[in-house]
Amino acid sequence: MDNFTEIIKTAKFLRVIKQYLPNMVRLYLIGTFLEDGIRMWFQWRGQCGYIDTTWNCSYLLASSVVFLNLLGQLTGCVLVLNRKFVQYVCFGLFGIIALQTIAYSILWDLKFLMRNLALGGGLLLLLAESHFEGKSMFAGVPTVRESSPKQYMQLGGRVLLVLKFMTLLHFDASFFSIFLFA
Repeated sequence: MDNFTEIIKTAKFLRVIKQYLPNMVRLYLIGTFLEDGIRMWFQWRGQCGYIDTTWNCSYLLASSVVFLNLLGQLTGCVLVLNRKFVQYVCFGLFGIIALQTIAYSILWDLKFLMRNLALGGGLLLLLAESHFEGKSMFAGVPTVRESSPKQYMQLGGRVLLVLKFMTLLHFDASFFSIFLFA
């Protein structure tokens, strides 16, 4: 009888939380952009100084790059959470990822590259969610022969999102430890 009451409680909880889950998932997928935009706001001088020093450009140009980055990220997050212009915002955030990769010279840093690919995966999932498809006879149940762009975006997004968790792995392997476990 205890198992049955636990199942009923779980079902009630899931019914209540069901309406909030899509927004929670969207917040998770854009959380890095939100955190990065807020951090730029509070570390304005440091961000502008880094761009100025790295690219040896004027402080005005460095401030413009940081402002574009900050505005694009925070505006994009607000629009995604409100489900407004999601497809356009996703492409804009892809541009922000490219801008950050170039501006902060992080193309060859493997950890940041994997982070940016994971961010791209999250954006692909948001793009797939907002992608409109015609009605099917089976109410959204995929068929074996069905191959829509939405399914490919979801697959790509999920694979790339795994990279976010792979950046948490650390390997300290030496020849001796490999030989010992072989």
